[in-house]
Amino acid sequence: MWVFYLISLPLTLGMVVSTLRYFAGPEVPRYVLFTVGYTWFCSLSIIILVPADIWTTMFGFETGAISFLWSWSYWSTFLLTWGLVPLIQGFEDAGDFTMTEKLKTSIHANLIFYLIVGSVGLFGLILLIMMDKIRTNGVLGFAMACSNTFGLVTGAFLLGFGLSEIPKTLWRNADWTIRQKVLSHKIAKMAVKLDDAHQEFSNAIVVAQATSNQMSKRDPLRPYMDVIDNMLAQLFRQDPSFKPQGGRLGENDMDYDTDEKSMATLRRHLRRARDEYYRYKSEYMTFVLEALELEDAIKNYERRNSTGWKYMSSFRPARSGTLGSLVDTIEFLWRCVLRKQLEKLLAIILGTMSAAILLAEATLVITGVDLSLFSILIKSVGRQELFVQVSALVPLMYMCICTYYSLFKIGMLMFYSLTPRQTSSVSLLMICSMVARYAPPISYNYLNLINLGDKDTVFEKRMGKINDAVPFFGVGFNRIYPLFMVLYTLLVASNFFDRLLGFFGNWKRFMIQMALILQD
Repeated sequence: MWVFYLISLPLTLGMVVSTLRYFAGPEVPRYVLFTVGYTWFCSLSIIILVPADIWTTMFGFETGAISFLWSWSYWSTFLLTWGLVPLIQGFEDAGDFTMTEKLKTSIHANLIFYLIVGSVGLFGLILLIMMDKIRTNGVLGFAMACSNTFGLVTGAFLLGFGLSEIPKTLWRNADWTIRQKVLSHKIAKMAVKLDDAHQEFSNAIVVAQATSNQMSKRDPLRPYMDVIDNMLAQLFRQDPSFKPQGGRLGENDMDYDTDEKSMATLRRHLRRARDEYYRYKSEYMTFVLEALELEDAIKNYERRNSTGWKYMSSFRPARSGTLGSLVDTIEFLWRCVLRKQLEKLLAIILGTMSAAILLAEATLVITGVDLSLFSILIKSVGRQELFVQVSALVPLMYMCICTYYSLFKIGMLMFYSLTPRQTSSVSLLMICSMVARYAPPISYNYLNLINLGDKDTVFEKRMGKINDAVPFFGVGFNRIYPLFMVLYTLLVASNFFDRLLGFFGNWKRFMIQMALILQD
C-alpha cells in the first residue's frame, strides 16, 4: 500500500505546483497560490487514497492509517471549500483600499450567502426531525449528507457530459478539416469577445483618468485615487503596447468620487475589466497559434514527397546538420501521421471506458450481480498490490477528468476560466473550491461501482454513518440516482439537446413569420 501511495503523493504535489505555475496570472499573491495549491492537494489526496483503501479492504489489512488520512483529507477539503476559500475569494474580489475593509466586504457577502443557504437547511432539518426522518444527534451527519448529496447529484450530470464529450471531441479533433472549422469559429467568436473586452477596459481607463483629473489634491478621497493612478501607471509600464481606444463616458460614470465605497467600486471595476481583457487576449492568441500550427501540419503533409518527409515550420528557421534533418523527420511523423492516429486510438479507448462506466452505473440497482468491468478487473488481478491499485486508479482518474472537464466548460460560459498565465485570483479560488467540492462525491460514486461483497472501505463506512444518521439519504438513493445520469449521458451522446434547441429555434422563427403574415 505504502509504496504506491508514497510514489503517487509526490507526483500529485508536483502536478499541483506545475499546474499553478502554468495557469496563475502575474498578479496572484503568494497566499492565494498556497491556499489554492493546498486545497487542490487535499482534494487529489482523496482521489489517490481510494486505491489504497480498496487494497486494504480486499485483504483485511490494518486501516488505522487509512482512516487518519481520510479524516485529514476530507475535513481539510470540507473546511477549505465551505469556509476559508470563499472568505479569501471575497477578500480578493473586493475593491476596498485597506485589509480591514476588504475583510469586512468579504464577510458581509459570505454571510448573506450562508444565511440564505442556512435558512433553507435549517428549515429542512426541522422538517426532517418533525417527520422523524433524522435523529437530533445526527446533525453533523445531516450536514455531511447534504454536502455529499449535492456533489453526487450535480456531479453525476457533470460526469455524464464528460463521458460523452471527451471521446467525441478527441475523435473530431483528429479530423483536420473539422478541427479547422472549429478553430475558425472559435477565433471569430473570441475576436468579438476580445474587442468587447478592449472596449470595456478602455472605458474603465477613461473613467478613472477623468475622475482623477477632476479631483483636487486636497480632496479627502485623493489618497484612494492615487492608488488607482498607480495601478494605471503600473499597467502601462507592464504593457506599453496597450492603447485605450474608443473609451467614452456614460451618464453615471462620474459618480465614483462621492465616497470611499464608490472609489472601491471604481477600482474593482477597473481590475475586473483588465483581467477580462488579458484573459480573452490569451485565449485568442492560443486559438490563433493552434490554427497556424494546424495549417503548417496540413501543408507539410501535402508536400511530404517534395520535402522528403521533413517538417518545415513557418515559425522558425530550418534546422541544419544531420541531426537537424533527423529531428525534422521525427517531427513530421509525429505532427502529420502519428498524432492523428493516437488521438483516434485514445478516443476509442476512452469511449470504451465511458461505456463501461455507464454499464456499471446502470446495473447498480441489480443486486447479486456484478456487471462492473472495473470490479471484475480488480478482483482478477489477485494479490498483486501494484496492479490492483493501478487498476483502481485509472478509471477513477478518468471519472475525475470527465467531471472537471464539464465543470470548466460551464465555468468558461458563466463565472471563471483557466487561462494559461492569465488566471486571476478570484477565478483560481473559484475553481479550487469547485474541484474540492466534487472530489469526495466522485470517490464515493466510484466505490459504489466496485463490489467488494460484504466488505466496506473506510470511506464507505464514513459515508455509511451519514445514511444511519439520515435514512432519507439511504442506500436506495445511491443506487437510483445513477440511472438518471446514464439516461442524460445517452441523450447528450445522441445530440438530443442540440436537436431540441434547433427544433424550438426553427419553431420560434416559424411562429414569428406566421405572426407577421397574419399582421399583413
